[in-house]
Amino acid sequence: MRPREEVMQALFVHGMGRSPLSGLPLLVQLRRAGVLTSTFGYSVALEAFPEITARLAARVSALAEKGSYVVVGHSLGGVLLRAVLNSLPPAARAPRRLFLLGSPVQPSRIAQKLGANPVYRVLAGDCGQLLGSTARMEGIPPLAVPTTAIVGRRGLPWPATVFAGEANDGVVAVSEASAEWIRDRVLVDCVHTLLPSSRRVGEIILERLAQGAGRAD
Repeated sequence: MRPREEVMQALFVHGMGRSPLSGLPLLVQLRRAGVLTSTFGYSVALEAFPEITARLAARVSALAEKGSYVVVGHSLGGVLLRAVLNSLPPAARAPRRLFLLGSPVQPSRIAQKLGANPVYRVLAGDCGQLLGSTARMEGIPPLAVPTTAIVGRRGLPWPATVFAGEANDGVVAVSEASAEWIRDRVLVDCVHTLLPSSRRVGEIILERLAQGAGRAD
């Protein structure tokens, strides 16, 4: 009897100020390709970074027990996932691949610029401060998990004081979403907010899954 083919799972973690619904277009695209999808929600105004990552770690561990999986993080969602994956027990099943959608791996210049703003401090909470902190962002180590960074380059014409003319998606500069340990980076013509809605982003994820690149188990 032919063994049953394992179904790939995908967990989507949204960005700051968004909700799991922001990933709906992407999730529908993945489901139609046979991927079993799920989401994780949080509120930066109500929860600190350690609280969110503790809940997310439990969710990732439960997913890993069910079989092969990939994780997709938009913006802050990718930062949360990187922190969690770095803390997984050695015996835990690692994801086949991490997909970062406009997710900073370097300190965010916009977060640094807004860090002292009282409204931003209330709405963005501890996570907003983390994004602008060099020490805290550098405190999340590089990952051994195969990673694909999908980075937008159709940004807004911010003043030169923010991105100094560098390609960006309106929120995150290309350099802020880049690192030596990320060997697979794809630039797309998309603004930050719409990355999870971009059909091209979904195609890139499905292409990587079809290639079977970066098996972690």
